[in-house]
Parts: sequence; C-alpha cells; structure tokens
Amino acid sequence: MKDFSKFEKEIGIKFKNTDYLRQAVVHRSYINEHPGFGLDHNERLEFLGDAVLEIIVTEHLFHNYPNKPEGELTNWRASLVNSEMLADVAQEINLDDYLYLSKGEAKDNNSKARRYILANAVEAMIGAIYLDQGKKKAEKFIKKYMISKLENILENQLYMDPKSKFQEKSQEIYGITPHYKILSESGPDHAKVFQVGLYLGEELVAKGEGSSKQEAQVEAAGKGIEKKKW
Repeated sequence: MKDFSKFEKEIGIKFKNTDYLRQAVVHRSYINEHPGFGLDHNERLEFLGDAVLEIIVTEHLFHNYPNKPEGELTNWRASLVNSEMLADVAQEINLDDYLYLSKGEAKDNNSKARRYILANAVEAMIGAIYLDQGKKKAEKFIKKYMISKLENILENQLYMDPKSKFQEKSQEIYGITPHYKILSESGPDHAKVFQVGLYLGEELVAKGEGSSKQEAQVEAAGKGIEKKKW
C-alpha cells in the first residue's frame, strides 16, 4: 500500500478515512488487473467531486462579481474547471506519484490520456475531501489550487477558449468566419482519432488531432492562434 502521509502534508489535509483518499487515485484499469484490491475505482468520487467543484466555483464567481453577466461568468468558470487546468493542478501537487494504474497505463506517462486521468483524479479527490472533511475544507482546497489562478486567467484573457478566440480575431481582422473540415479518421470505434483542418476561406491555417471532433478543432484553433501570433 502506498504511503499518503507526505501527500497529506503537501495539500494540508489529514484524512480521517484514508480509504477515501486512496480510492480517489484508483484508475479503472488498475481494478481490472487487481480485482481483489479492496477498493473500487474512482469514478463515483469523480462524479461527486465534479459537482462540488462546479458549485463552489459558481458560488465564488456569483458573490464576488455581482456586475458580470451570466455568459462571462460561464466562460470564467469553464477556465477554472476544465481538464487542462485540473491536470495542471494534479502536477502541481505531484498527484501522478500516487496513482494506481494498470501496467499499460503506467508506461504511458506523457500522453493526453494521462492528463485526462490526472484531471479526473483531482475531481475524485475533491469528492473525497468533501466526504471526509466537509464542504469548507473542499472549498479551501479549491480556492487554493483553482480559484487562485483566476486573476492570471483574467489578466491574460485565458478564459476565452481557442475556438472562440480564433473566430473573434479572424472576424475582426479579415471579416471571415473560420470553418473546420474533417481531414481523416483512424482507429477503432472506441478509440477514434480525428484530424481536423482549420480554414479561413480556402486557406488551411492549421491542423489538429483529438479523440473527438471538438477536441481536434480546439487543438487546430490553438495552433492557428500561435501561427497568426494572436
């Protein structure tokens, strides 16, 4: 069994029931290889943590920005709870060192899939903190590691997702609305990879790949922003 005492010191929370914390970092793949592990995978905790994270961030934005419209607050919230932000938080607190993964998943340590696993584990951990310590401790954790990043997000306009930013800039500069085309699909149905092209008129600006069309479009838009230096 892994020792979580160093991790508890890192996040400043001493769990009453460490099984909650341990379960938060158990990936489904590990249970498939170790059916007698004694704890379930973290997906139910992730489901709970996702809801806790959303309500705490929403309450903070609602009370602290009374003059901002709903649409703007929605964008800000999305920037604080998206999988990229959560994966960054996971790396900040060294959560990767504590994951229970299958041998195959453990080898794949620099992929998008691993960042997705880390993001889900952070949500599961929020669920674990909520169950073990209550809402106030969960709120303290979320404020320390997520909400604290809001100032930087607002200063650098990181709250606008790449697709929206690219569209706004292309309309402003060129008077053109960008469009996306699927260039290729590969892989089995359960693990598809889409390649998408981002176009301004007939010009292919950038290509993106992802496990969904949306993910591929976001990557293409991000590359397009870099290419255009927007």
